[in-house]
Amino acid sequence: MSKSPGRSKKAGLPPGSPVHVGESKPGKVKITVFDYNETHLKEEVASKVEECAPFKKGNTVTWINIDGIHDVKSIEAMGVEFGLHPLLVEDIVNTDQRPKIEDHGDYLFIVCKMLHPEPKNGRFLWEQVSIIFGSSYVLSFQEHEGDVFDPIRNRLREGKPMSRKSGADYLAYSLLDAIVDNYFILLEELGERIDNLEAKVVSDPTPKALREIQKLKKEMIFLRRSVWPMRDVISGLDRSESNLIHKPTKVYLRDVYDHTIQVIDTIETYRDILSVTMDIYLSSISNRMNEVMKVLTIIATIFIPLTFITGWYGMNFRHMPELESPLGYPIVLAMSLVVAVSMYLYFYKKKWL
Repeated sequence: MSKSPGRSKKAGLPPGSPVHVGESKPGKVKITVFDYNETHLKEEVASKVEECAPFKKGNTVTWINIDGIHDVKSIEAMGVEFGLHPLLVEDIVNTDQRPKIEDHGDYLFIVCKMLHPEPKNGRFLWEQVSIIFGSSYVLSFQEHEGDVFDPIRNRLREGKPMSRKSGADYLAYSLLDAIVDNYFILLEELGERIDNLEAKVVSDPTPKALREIQKLKKEMIFLRRSVWPMRDVISGLDRSESNLIHKPTKVYLRDVYDHTIQVIDTIETYRDILSVTMDIYLSSISNRMNEVMKVLTIIATIFIPLTFITGWYGMNFRHMPELESPLGYPIVLAMSLVVAVSMYLYFYKKKWL
């Protein structure tokens, strides 16, 4: 989990003062507009915020997606055009928000976390997505370009009946559904990594495997923190008495709620598996250490009587009769060999070897 640079800048400022908290992104804000109804679709890229104002009211549904919330002035201008509360604008540019839902009467405000894997190192990239929808429009704010909403865009372009006939509430549901469905893709990848890690820990419990366990446990903790509040967000939308959410859409919201519960159950299962994997790792290391100590103990035990024999005949007493015997050395050598072989056979019979 990464830190939130810039949060200290908010200290001492009055409420509603928008300050970008998060990773700074180079480049300008990109604004894409989908304006549609059952019979037509207009897709364009707006060069400035003011071009979006006419879409606030109309007989069509408008989806305005803003990539790049580092430009606080543009976000403030969008808030002015659509009459957004200053505290809401402050929350949009603060990427350290917890997933939540707020009812502002004429519009609903939703904050959630979008996760996707980073191909280079196998870790998760996450970004805050803020969604605002009114009677005929949906605003979505993302930290940078690239998301999981391409299937929704394609359905709108292809003129899928359900997408083009439904209102802004259904579009907001579709965005949430895409975010939750992407959690399943991440969990599948996590499941494969955990399975491979289990096999590695059993066969070869190396320090590298321990580091992988720790990394996965941290990722699962963060994933849990991102998904658990989503359950309350979806549940809040389903129970909401707002006129902006129509009854047919609530059926779909309940389906997303079920998916969220499945994701949470899977996360808890994976956390338990990782805990068991850690126990297996520690047990494997302990067993390996026991095997090493067992071998060393047996070797030391075999050499104890040999050390006694050599120590005994290493004494320099002048009148030891064996010292002058011509067969003394062969007898001691044979005796040592017999003792060593006898002890080895005894240990083998006891299955200590």
